[in-house]
Amino acid sequence: MTSQGYEVLARMQTGKPGPSGGSGHGNGANLGHDDVSLSDIAIGVVIGRTSEFFDFFVYAIASVLVFPKLVFTWLPPLEGTLASFAVFSLAFLARPVGSICFSTLDRTFGRGFKLTVALVLLGGSTAAVAWLPGYATVGYASVALLALFRLGQGFAQGGTWDGLPTLLALNAPESRRGWYAMIPQLGAPLGLIVASLLFAFFTSSLNSEDFLDWGWRYPFFVAFAINVVALFARLRIVASAAISKMYDTLDLTAERPLTTLVSQWRTVVMGAFAPLASFALFHMVTVFPLSWVYLHGFESPTRFLLIEAGAAVAGIVAMIASGQLADQLGRRTLLGASAAVIAVFSGFAPQLLSMGVTGEIIFMIVGFILLGLCFGQASGVLASEFPLRHRYTGAALTNDLAWLFGAGFAPLVALWASAHFGLAASGAYLLSGALATLIALWANRELAQGQ
Repeated sequence: MTSQGYEVLARMQTGKPGPSGGSGHGNGANLGHDDVSLSDIAIGVVIGRTSEFFDFFVYAIASVLVFPKLVFTWLPPLEGTLASFAVFSLAFLARPVGSICFSTLDRTFGRGFKLTVALVLLGGSTAAVAWLPGYATVGYASVALLALFRLGQGFAQGGTWDGLPTLLALNAPESRRGWYAMIPQLGAPLGLIVASLLFAFFTSSLNSEDFLDWGWRYPFFVAFAINVVALFARLRIVASAAISKMYDTLDLTAERPLTTLVSQWRTVVMGAFAPLASFALFHMVTVFPLSWVYLHGFESPTRFLLIEAGAAVAGIVAMIASGQLADQLGRRTLLGASAAVIAVFSGFAPQLLSMGVTGEIIFMIVGFILLGLCFGQASGVLASEFPLRHRYTGAALTNDLAWLFGAGFAPLVALWASAHFGLAASGAYLLSGALATLIALWANRELAQGQ
């Protein structure tokens, strides 16, 4: 990092005035640049994450309600849903590949160009799903097209990393780092709420034939429109002269992924496994329960989507609380304690889904509260251990790998295990994520003490 970068970082951490007279951190501070504040960065982060998670949940909900009947019509309902979840997982496999490829665009043409290409591809892949013909029309080509579009979504997702969460973390006052670490995570429940309510509207206002014919397609068009708006909103922030200067000053630039992996492989591995408890729980309270109750006729999709949206509100409250708790107790302490509670939760909670509406509500609310507490601090819990010049690329890689290992196959594994061995078996996947988090946090502490 340049000597100017060390001076700026020191001002951020100590609060001393920058060249323009502003403090080095805090809400509304200009951080040594004329038109940059923490609120500007936070707005960009929330807009970006909400649009991405809205895309994510629109596809996830359709994977349960639509694709088994539209694309995998020759399979029984359970097998059709499992096949749909297998295609769903493709995006998580393509995402790290996308990160590596888009890193080249970032280094060559800049993050603004990379972000534009990635979001155009993401929006185009999402809009293409809206025009997907069914198996009855084109046969197995419907499966191939769905897989292609899903791979396109995942590949593009790998290029949407803009580094704003890292920039936000570096600008955060030392006593408020947990609070600012929570802000990017708000996009997940916000995106889920909007997607769930939108699908609930169509499932409640249309009969099943119209919904499967054309009603389900509208949320994908909405996702495309939101992507366009988010693109311009994010570019306005990311490509601004002040933000670009901050990236350059702090050496937050893309480097070759292999360079980061070779020199920082331990931090990448630990950073990928540390948040697995929250990432596994993420799908256990969003995608999996919808599939289970829908397949077994325990609940109408409309009512359960409303339950899910209401539980996500509780998740937002818990997520906000996680920011306060992390600043008081420490982010690692909160994440470790949450993982331990999730391990206990995995032993009995899935069975609640077979106990009627009351059991579903309890499972969803308690699950989302736990998700809010741990997921609110899961992003980059070990990212601060990357040297600054590795942090931009390192954070992207650890995030991609955490999603792949922690969440990519969660709906598929949980539904298969539950169908063959009972609901209690789905808790094993959740338990494995909790144990991975605890082991990663312990191993990282032991290795740090040994150095």
